[in-house]
Amino acid sequence: MREPLRKEDEITGKIIGAAIEVHRQLGPGLLESAYQICLAHEMRLRGIQFGREKPLPVVYKGVSLDQGYRLDFLVEGIIIVELKSVKKLDSIHSAQLLSYLKLADLQLGLLLNFNVIRLKEGGIKRIANKL
Repeated sequence: MREPLRKEDEITGKIIGAAIEVHRQLGPGLLESAYQICLAHEMRLRGIQFGREKPLPVVYKGVSLDQGYRLDFLVEGIIIVELKSVKKLDSIHSAQLLSYLKLADLQLGLLLNFNVIRLKEGGIKRIANKL
């Protein structure tokens, strides 16, 4: 018998479905901000709870320092979604999302690059922190 999906898996599936729809409608080559606003709209249509441009303070030696970091999306309070529109995802993009996960004390994030021919082929990366 198949094990039921963990909540995180179910939510990431919904996010990816929404992102694929946005990419299908818009295609590659636009600014990240266009994808962000359209993904927000698509997630709203699908009933996915999220916060956009959520502040992320840096906690250093017990002191919270506001450095102006903002998460593209915090979905259902447990998944960070970071958007890109770049020629190719680099290791620094994954490292950045992992740092955000550590700062937010969360376990899972999605890195979505909309500047690809097919989102499913090189445009989606799942990043885990302490899983």
